[in-house]
Amino acid sequence: MAKQRKRPARPRHDRKDGLASGRRKPCPYCRDKVDRVDYKDVSAPGRVISERGKIRARSSRGACRRHESQVARAVKRARELALLPYVAEGANERWERGERSGRGSRRDR
Repeated sequence: MAKQRKRPARPRHDRKDGLASGRRKPCPYCRDKVDRVDYKDVSAPGRVISERGKIRARSSRGACRRHESQVARAVKRARELALLPYVAEGANERWERGERSGRGSRRDR
């Protein structure tokens, strides 16, 4: 029979580094009792889009799976109807100058 290794016990409730306790924050849509996310309400999908025009991650917003899929669908429909932009303002100008990321151009390295 193989020898059993003992791992040192880590207390899960005593966190000295101040990180989160592992409990997820509640879904803002469930908290407000929103049944369906509407694409015509431009302010609601506008909060979930980053400054570059991307849909923010579910983990950063704390939305549940059901409302996350509704928000993504609402953003895509609003973009199709030109209620929301596909890309951020001025993104093409930075690309033409060679600034693909916030780090500067390759010539500066």
